[in-house]
Amino acid sequence: MNGAKGRSNLFYLTGSPSSTQSSHVFTINCTGFDVHGPNHTAFQSVFDKKAFRPVVNPKVPTRVNISFTLSAILEVNAQIQLLTSFVWLELFWKNQFISWNPEECGGIMNVTVATEHLWLPDIFIVEFMGVDQIPTDLMAYVNYQGHIKYKKPMKVTSICKLDIFFFPFDRQNCTLTFSSFLYTVSDMVLGLEKEVWQMTDTSQDLVQTQGEWQLLDIKKATPKLAVGSSLYDQIVFYVAIQRRPRLYVINLLLPSGFLIAIDALSFFLPAESGHRAPFKMTLLLGYTVFLLMMNDLLPASGTPLISVYFALCLSLMVVSLLEAIFLTYLLNLVTTQPPPMPPWLHSLLLHYLRATDCYKKRKENGTPHPNAIEVPTKAGLTGDPQSTWAQLEHQQKVDIWVKFSLVLDTLLFRIYLVFMTSSLITVIVLWQT
Repeated sequence: MNGAKGRSNLFYLTGSPSSTQSSHVFTINCTGFDVHGPNHTAFQSVFDKKAFRPVVNPKVPTRVNISFTLSAILEVNAQIQLLTSFVWLELFWKNQFISWNPEECGGIMNVTVATEHLWLPDIFIVEFMGVDQIPTDLMAYVNYQGHIKYKKPMKVTSICKLDIFFFPFDRQNCTLTFSSFLYTVSDMVLGLEKEVWQMTDTSQDLVQTQGEWQLLDIKKATPKLAVGSSLYDQIVFYVAIQRRPRLYVINLLLPSGFLIAIDALSFFLPAESGHRAPFKMTLLLGYTVFLLMMNDLLPASGTPLISVYFALCLSLMVVSLLEAIFLTYLLNLVTTQPPPMPPWLHSLLLHYLRATDCYKKRKENGTPHPNAIEVPTKAGLTGDPQSTWAQLEHQQKVDIWVKFSLVLDTLLFRIYLVFMTSSLITVIVLWQT
């Protein structure tokens, strides 16, 4: 054994063959590392055992600690339900075939070794749906006690159940499940190298994308996966992300809100002027063009709440246009060939006019109400009684129908406001919840 010490760059096994298995520790002769650097030959015995799990006793499972940093959220594809992110994955385990005495190596406690020469745990992400593009020429940190730190960058395209109903104020919860493909719990157990809150804080600080998505929180669970009689260890990370809605609020919600507000204000245009219907038609055409231009900003699949909001605004504008067209037609009809008003409608109109505050105030002041319907009498007629009476009767019908049209316009406007307000409040409450 002393002769082995005299030879540099070799492995030797401390303890005798009769020693217990726990005393079997492979030690690297690191003489000269501080002068000439680590030597490939010194690690050759370890490299030759890369095909074997690095434990002296095969009955002892290898513990692999996991830590990861989510550094970027690249894409969330709701149509095919995929999350694309950039992850720095760190794996920690102990290789019992490696150890050396730092005092014999000039105080060297860590070296870097190419991962192609080391046994690596077969940790994979269950939800991974892409092609593994991890570089093959990565390095690992190895310390004098055999503890290995392996860090690799990963562009992860993982499946995620996305719910876009609350777009653009939606939050998504995706999972990243780390597990071994080959080793069961009798051969490999998984643990955490850092606390989850530390990984969350680091990820939030290092997220490079300031675009559409932001990281909210990371939580974890440690279920076991049973496949037949085999049991596999797992660590499930629940990644909560939230969409930044500013882009969609500025480009979608605010313009739509302005257009629907202008449509509501157009009710103040005089119905008898004939300008209301063309104005509403132009507004509706502009809103349709706006929806076509902004269609690329909407999710390509599903029916989000914002689509319901747009459909609601479009429906309100169509109904408003139809109301304007109907009133224009009604006013044109009653001013040319006014039909006789049904008695029940005439009575209902009188009751409505009497119920208005303006009518009550005028009555209290002793002045006639401007909407009051005056019935002429033949006793007050001069000239040709028949022709004059026919003219007055025609004018009376016109006045009655004009008043009815104005009352109907006011009533429809109030119904429009109530329905629009209640619908918008419902949509906003749903977004808030």
